[in-house]
Amino acid sequence: MPSARSAEPIRVGLVGAGPWAKSVHAPGLADHPGTTLTAVWSRRKEAAEELGHAHGAQACADFDELLGQVEAVAFAVPPVVQAELAVVAAKAGKHVILEKPLAPDVPAAERLADVISGAGVASLMMLTLRYAIETRDWLAALAATGGWTGGGARWLSGALLGGQYSGSPWRHETGALADIGPHALDLLDAALGPIVGVVAASRTPADLWHLILAHEGGATSSATLSVKVPVTPSVVDIAVYGQHGYRALGRKPGGGPESYIALLDDFAAMIATGTTAHPCDVQRGLHLQRLLGQALLCL
Repeated sequence: MPSARSAEPIRVGLVGAGPWAKSVHAPGLADHPGTTLTAVWSRRKEAAEELGHAHGAQACADFDELLGQVEAVAFAVPPVVQAELAVVAAKAGKHVILEKPLAPDVPAAERLADVISGAGVASLMMLTLRYAIETRDWLAALAATGGWTGGGARWLSGALLGGQYSGSPWRHETGALADIGPHALDLLDAALGPIVGVVAASRTPADLWHLILAHEGGATSSATLSVKVPVTPSVVDIAVYGQHGYRALGRKPGGGPESYIALLDDFAAMIATGTTAHPCDVQRGLHLQRLLGQALLCL
């Protein structure tokens, strides 16, 4: 990514005031030298006021008021809400930080991606682990050697059994595939080459997912996903194997804030240089959404 930054911090509005907005988005935007948290809006007025007050940002009465005060918008809301509001933000010329999954389904994701591309604004997906230095170094080393023929991901969490995210309706409704599936698919895709198809998928009554994936170039991989396994901390293992042996990547607990700083570094540089293309931009989100759709069709 280019390293140039705007002379003035980017004014960013935050949509959402839930646990992830409180722990990652708001403090990250407020503390990063390239951004300032200017406004907050949530459908829960009191939550927006509390979060805005904590970080010196104005709580807005509605989404239109927020758009009038900012250059960019960060979303920390369910996918169905993001798909609707991010379209409005992009049409208004606002750069966007997007959560995964991009939308509730493929048609909504395609519409959002088309609008963002047509508007010429910067976009980044919050694919947390992808921005970590360890991940970037791991992927660079894999690319430098090549010859990887297979791999796998295990992402097992008890997030829906208790804790701050256990009351999230959209996570309970869509389960592990939509919640953590984009992370696992993104990393396998980046490590082994583009995933061109979901060969098989199964889902147990307890929402344990098993996926078999085909990659461009002939590599294959598998993913095991759950947010209802009683493990603390979460088990996150990504690995590839091939001509040069076996290379694994783990997840450092609590790495969300650090990854968000790296995301904001890239986001500020994109805006400063007029860049809209990035490995984790909205087109990445659309690609992952299509893979989620294929997995559902395999059931």
